Amino acid sequence: MSYVPRLKAEYKERVVKALTEEFSYKNVMQVPKLEKIVISKGVGAAIADKKLIDYAIEELTKITGQKAISTMSKKDVASFKLRKGMPIGVKVTLRGVKMYEFLDRLVTASLPRVRDFNGIKANGFDGRGNYNLGITEQIIYPEINIDQVKKINGMDITFVTSAATDKEAKSLLGELGLPFKKN
Repeated sequence: MSYVPRLKAEYKERVVKALTEEFSYKNVMQVPKLEKIVISKGVGAAIADKKLIDYAIEELTKITGQKAISTMSKKDVASFKLRKGMPIGVKVTLRGVKMYEFLDRLVTASLPRVRDFNGIKANGFDGRGNYNLGITEQIIYPEINIDQVKKINGMDITFVTSAATDKEAKSLLGELGLPFKKN
């Protein structure tokens, strides 16, 4: 028997049933699901120091367990001394088993390490069922050794779902364990 992540099994057993009751879906295929998680990190200081991109790639690879890639600038911006094609950020896209494992570690190990944590804001939805979450420092992840960090910087996490509305997406992510603030 192959390995199934805890959150994926919980989605199939509990979350599908809960969402079907809440939104009265007629078919199990109508129930929204998490399609991918994209973690991206802008490294603006990489214009002056090219090694910062390598450090960011190494950190994101440690955090996610999947090799990160650098993102290139799309156009010239003279005031920032930026040329087209210069590496300016790092990103990684998680799907399947690694996506569920990352979400599980984020909810159970990383978010509780945030100082004065009361939950995540519920206003990061884009109107199409996707949610964006900003993290201010990468040292909340247990995989990162604080002594080896060259520069503290944040990252953006985007949860892409198959939900049609923000309400459905919030219910899905809440059932999967994301701790939204109570209004």
